[in-house]
Amino acid sequence: MVKKVIAIVFLCGLMTVAIVQAMEKNAKEEQEVESIQTNNLPGLAVGLKAPDFELKNLAGETVRLSDFKGQKIMLNFWATWCPPCKKEMPDMQKFFELAKNDVVILAVNIDPEADVAGFAKKMDVHFPILLDEKDKVSSIYKILTIPTTYFIDEDGIIRHKHLSAMTVEMMKEYTGL
Repeated sequence: MVKKVIAIVFLCGLMTVAIVQAMEKNAKEEQEVESIQTNNLPGLAVGLKAPDFELKNLAGETVRLSDFKGQKIMLNFWATWCPPCKKEMPDMQKFFELAKNDVVILAVNIDPEADVAGFAKKMDVHFPILLDEKDKVSSIYKILTIPTTYFIDEDGIIRHKHLSAMTVEMMKEYTGL
């Protein structure tokens, strides 16, 4: 009888160890798959240093990415004619108001031939809009689809990237707010 109890306890212990190891392996594999999927998306890979750039804003002032060193940055590429871009603009404005002191939003317009200032006024957006007049920055960041958004940490490292429109909740999640 004692031998049976010892055998059952031993078998239960082995099963517990096997289950825990399988769960840890599964969690690690899921993280690896997520990393591969994120880095297989078009554009610069997560984990890279965000390339510095210089563009003019709507007021004609020069803005550099490096001006915001030490701050979290949401770098969004968009166009006035893009339906998903239009859809996400109100959420970006809400996020801008919510995260004013915690996250810098830089919205890079890839089609400055359009009336970008009129669009911004009509959409009632007040975050910085930069004009990529020569497609220089969108080329550096390898933008193939819009909207594309990079989330850059305080050290200038790309921590997340998102293709398609986002909600305020998604922006909060990516920035840790």
